[in-house]
Formats: sequence, structure tokens, C-alpha cells
Amino acid sequence: MNWLTNFTPPGLKSWLNKKEAPDNLWIKCPKSGELVYKSDLEENWNVTPAGAHMRVSPRTRFRLFFDEARWEAIALPEVVADPLRFRDDKPYTTRLKAARAKIASRDRGEAAAGGSEVIQDDCMAAAFGKVDGIPTVILVQDFDFMGGSLGMAAGEAFVTAAQMAVARKAAFVVCTASGGARMQEGTLSLMQMPRTTLAIDEVREAGLPYVVILTDPTSGGVSASYAMLGDIHIAEPEAMIAFSGPRVIEQTIREKLPEGFQRSEFLRRKGQVDIVCDRREMKATLARLLGHLMPRLVREEAGEPERVTQPAPDTAAQADPAETENEA
Repeated sequence: MNWLTNFTPPGLKSWLNKKEAPDNLWIKCPKSGELVYKSDLEENWNVTPAGAHMRVSPRTRFRLFFDEARWEAIALPEVVADPLRFRDDKPYTTRLKAARAKIASRDRGEAAAGGSEVIQDDCMAAAFGKVDGIPTVILVQDFDFMGGSLGMAAGEAFVTAAQMAVARKAAFVVCTASGGARMQEGTLSLMQMPRTTLAIDEVREAGLPYVVILTDPTSGGVSASYAMLGDIHIAEPEAMIAFSGPRVIEQTIREKLPEGFQRSEFLRRKGQVDIVCDRREMKATLARLLGHLMPRLVREEAGEPERVTQPAPDTAAQADPAETENEA
């Protein structure tokens, strides 16, 4: 407290403390360092003029992909909040409450942008809708919730979304963003890796496509399981996709890694990623892929008759017996 605070009249004090603009009116581009007006950034799907793809929420992903920004939120199962009674400098339950309060506040602020309801109690949110008329279940991993770490709740969400895709005969699309498994749940978090793999098998057995959209960052146990098991892998530009981070690898091998190592473009050249796509073109790209992967379902939705491929005529069976005898 200073002399100005002590001797300033109440009316003048309120005038001095009045904020002329919100604190978050401008956002700094991590690529170029320039300040970008927040509303302009949101209108551009959170892609800066320099091309940096900022992290976005599940609601923004749903608005980007689903037709007319309409979807049906999928309720995800509840799990035991703190199975190991884990505590570091804070109890695990305290961290969960803080993370839930953070995303709830963010979603209230984004609700004005439109779109249907979003149900999110952990790092996953799922919804069913249509992408260019194609029925699709989309599961989004939210890095803002404890780094998108994979735990029991995320595993249950993945399995539930996959089963919903099978029940609705819909494509299954997952947007990944994670730092890996959640240490507060120990081995229980690692068990979600095989569980999600089995859920993917169910989707494939139903003849439905499983598409993975890799966003920054995708690492750890997530990249070692369902993030790399897609029928097609699409990545946003310059997203970090790895198991261990580059700094850990450099310290281990004691060598300088090549420029752009473990980024989307690098993995595309090495064959681990199929497509690197700008977020603003992502829906068109996804719709085109789903149209190829689900052609029969697309025709049924459009009311077109199923195309039946006629077998090639058996020329030997149709040959004249007399000619066959002569040849013999």
C-alpha cells in the first residue's frame, strides 16, 4: 500500500482502477512473436497469420467439424476419482477440482460462439453428428485438462465413444493432444493403452473407419497406443508427435537432432503421418476421406440404390462346345 492509495478519494480511486480493456484482448503468436487480436484469431479457427496452430477446446473442434455446428453430446462414464489416494505437493483430488473449474470457466466463455452442449468431466469430450452428411463420432482430447494425460476416465471415454460409433454405424475420429499417461493413477493409467487398442479392433470388425487427427503435442503412452493405430493419420502443421521429447533424446544420445525432428512434416516424410493439413481445411479433408472410406453408407444416407458389381463373364463356359472340340 502506498501514499496514493491512502490519500486518493474513493471516486478518484475507482476511476484510476478502472480497466479500459480486458487483459486477454491480444494473444502473442508463438511463431512470429507478433500480437494478434483475439477476436480475429478466433474467427480464423485459432490459426495465427504466421501459421501457428494454437491449441483449441473440444467445443471449437466440434464447431469446426460438425455440419451447422450441431451435435449430440455423449455422456461419458464416471470413474473412481482417486484410486491410489495419490498425493504430491497437493492431493490428486484437489488437482482434479482445479482442472474441472478451469475448463468449466473456459466453456462458459466459449458458449457464446454457438454450438450444442459439451459434456466434459476429464480430458476427453465426445459427440455424435454429421461431417458433410456422414455420421461420425468425434472424440477430442483436451490438453488444458492436466496436459491431456491418459487416465481411467480418458480410457473409459475412448471405449464408450468407440462403442457408440459401432452402435450408430458411424466413423470414429479422434483428435489427440496429450503429454502421456497420468502419473497419479500409476499402472491403472497404463492399462488404458491395451483397452483402447481392443476398442479400435471392435470398430474395425464392424467395418468402420478409424481416423486419427494428431495435434500439438501428442506424446508418451498416447502416441504409443491409439494415436498411431488409425486407418489414416492426419496431423496439424508443426505439431510435436513423439514418445519422448527431443530434449530427453538429445541428452540420451548426446547428439544434436535434425531441424524439425518429431514435427508433423518430419513424420510425414518418414511415413508415420499420411497428411499434414491446415486446420482451416481439415473438415473438407476429413469429409473427402470419410466419403471414400464409407461409400455404401454415404449412398444409403443420400437415398441412392446400392451399386452391385456384376461378375465378369466366364468366357470358357460361354464358348461353343463344337469350337471347343475342334480346338481339342
